[in-house]
Amino acid sequence: DMEQLLEQTKGTGVDVYTHSEMLPANYYPAFKKYDHFVGNYGNAWWQQVTEFKTFKGPILFTTNCIVPPKSEEIRQRIFTTGSAGFPGCTHIVAGADGQKDFSEIIELAKTLPAPEEIETGTLVGGFAHNQVVALADKIVEAVKSGAIRKFFVMAGCDGRMKSRQYYTEFAEKLPKDTVILTAGCAKYRYNKLNLGDIGGIPRVLDAGQCNDSYSLAVIALTLKDVLGLDNVNQLPIAYNIAWYEQKAVIVLLALLALGVKNIHLGPTLPAFLSPNVATVLVEQFGIAGIGSAEDDLALFLG
Repeated sequence: DMEQLLEQTKGTGVDVYTHSEMLPANYYPAFKKYDHFVGNYGNAWWQQVTEFKTFKGPILFTTNCIVPPKSEEIRQRIFTTGSAGFPGCTHIVAGADGQKDFSEIIELAKTLPAPEEIETGTLVGGFAHNQVVALADKIVEAVKSGAIRKFFVMAGCDGRMKSRQYYTEFAEKLPKDTVILTAGCAKYRYNKLNLGDIGGIPRVLDAGQCNDSYSLAVIALTLKDVLGLDNVNQLPIAYNIAWYEQKAVIVLLALLALGVKNIHLGPTLPAFLSPNVATVLVEQFGIAGIGSAEDDLALFLG
């Protein structure tokens, strides 16, 4: 969808932005040739309620994180495709050749005002497993020298609940010799903090979207092999994962299947866990919830 949209908007005077989990598209080398792909607008999915007001232009949803629009004006600017859809919004389907016609979106964009600027700056990302594995020697040396004391996997989902501010506080309080491995929109709780780097290695390594959590597993398994360890639980990695819905739970199950233990899950444990399942997760895998940022840091680093 992104490539087709960029091709069809080329030379039209229409700029293209990403929002929320589409942020990683900005790191794809293949998209660097499109000068009108100008960056990311806004933050996590739930902030679309306010950010779509200031964006002004048409919005194309390719995934399921639609918040029901509160005004007809915004609804008329929303288009959907693929698995996404919403009543009253135009849905774009592919032709027999797999191509999608985005001309209606493009023509609407030409009639609408430019987005209001809500922030400026740059982010560093694109740290899926191929990129991190390419840096493996540098990372291993940093671990062996003590420059990197510990990695924290903070992948998962974001949401509007105030309790999720915990993840911002946790990231801010992390010692400067630690590195965050992230994927999914949970990143928006800390990816705009100025956390710096360790010997040129950014302290937030963003693998991408929720499904790119696969890369975090590959990174962990690669580090295990390179460091000559017997299992992933011997790695200097702690898991502090934010969940919201099924995708994050699938990530959790994948980690459990790899034998990862002592994962902390928040801001609350899933309410749909039966008492028996919860008991198994706690007793056999060491699953736990979260407390305060200070207490949890003491636990992880103790």
